[in-house]
Amino acid sequence: MKKYSKESVVGIFVVIGLLCIGYMTVKLGNVDFLGTSTYSLYARFNKVTGLRVGNTVYMLGLEVGRVAGFTMDQDAQLAVVEFKIQNGINVYDDAIASIKTEGLIGDKYVDIDAGGAGDLLKPGETILETESPADLGELISKYAFGEVEK
Repeated sequence: MKKYSKESVVGIFVVIGLLCIGYMTVKLGNVDFLGTSTYSLYARFNKVTGLRVGNTVYMLGLEVGRVAGFTMDQDAQLAVVEFKIQNGINVYDDAIASIKTEGLIGDKYVDIDAGGAGDLLKPGETILETESPADLGELISKYAFGEVEK
């Protein structure tokens, strides 16, 4: 009987460990099982160099979402970026989405100036005003080779 109690205790600890690992996987992976707590917005950029799926979306310096995916609009020759924005965050149709860099060589992120003078964007709508990232290598080469005017 004593042998079975030790095995039972070990089994309980293994089950608890597996439940903890499963919980952390779901939390760190940002997986929603019981419905979604986000909605999609889109923006069209000339360039999305350095931006990746999972990068942060900020508004007023606060994290409000993540980059969810990329497609290409072949007709307009623009990159279309999908954002997953937290429910309850209002973005207006006069908002401006900008791709920026954390520090000099840090990760890219999207900064949204939410606007406020227009109508609210509904899930699946597109932010019309965008600013593509500045290409640091291009700026340095222009300065190095004398193409920058004073």
